Parts: sequence; C-alpha cells; structure tokens
Amino acid sequence: MDQPGPGPRRTTTSEQLRVWRDFVETTEALRSRLSSRLQAESSLSSSDYAVLLALHDADGHCLRSSTLADAVGWERSRLSHQVGRMERRGLVARKGGRSAGVALTDDGAATFRRASVAHLRAVRQLFVDALTDDQLAAAGEIAAALRSALDRPES
Repeated sequence: MDQPGPGPRRTTTSEQLRVWRDFVETTEALRSRLSSRLQAESSLSSSDYAVLLALHDADGHCLRSSTLADAVGWERSRLSHQVGRMERRGLVARKGGRSAGVALTDDGAATFRRASVAHLRAVRQLFVDALTDDQLAAAGEIAAALRSALDRPES
C-alpha cells in the first residue's frame, strides 16, 4: 500500500486524476445542494451559517475577529464584510470596535437554532444516508488523512 508523504517524484495516473475529479465534482455538488437548501429553508447563506456556528460553539458566544477568521478559514477582510452584512441583519454584534470581537446576538442564536434543524436533516439525507456505515467510517479516515496532510507546513 502506498504511504502518503514525500518520496520519489511520480506521475499522476489517469485513474488517480479520474478519482480526483470525481471527488472535487461530488463535494462541490454536495456543498451546492446543502447551501441551496439552507438558503431556501432558513434564508441563511452558507457563509452566514459558518459564522453563526463558530460563534455558537465559542465560550460566551463571542470571538476575537482574528480567531473567528481562523475558525471559518477566511481572510480578515472577507470576514469583516460578512460580519457587516450580518450585523445589519441583527445576527451578530461587534464588541469593542471593528477588530476586537464579534458576538452572537439573541436573534442570531435563535436563527441559528432554527436553521440547524433543517440543515442537519439535509446533511443526514444528502451525506449520511447515502453511505453505508463502513463507507462513512472510510470517509472519516480520508478526511482525517487529508486534514493532516494540509496541516503540515508546505515545503
């Protein structure tokens, strides 16, 4: 079995490229379907939901802007624009100025709870129920291996 990591330079086979394309196309289709259902059922974008989820999970439902940006995997400028839109809708509030922190409002928490019911139902229908228990376990192992490789510093 091939071990991941550095080694002799190899050419990517056509089969490996086919698997890669299937993986990318399927994950994009899944992400698109989940996003469309989230928007239709809750009027939240996937970006709204990502911010609300990070704040919901945080101690005190508040995070420093830099920590929130890291939690959702965005640049600070993208987060700032997103938070501004969400603040105007009453979902979040800035605390201590633009860069100090972002807090979940009561309306944001209620909106998140309502959206989560439908979103988790969609995750179950479109992802969990589509896989056997063994496939789900394998998907978890694959995700962990990919995350581990992505977390290593680039050389």
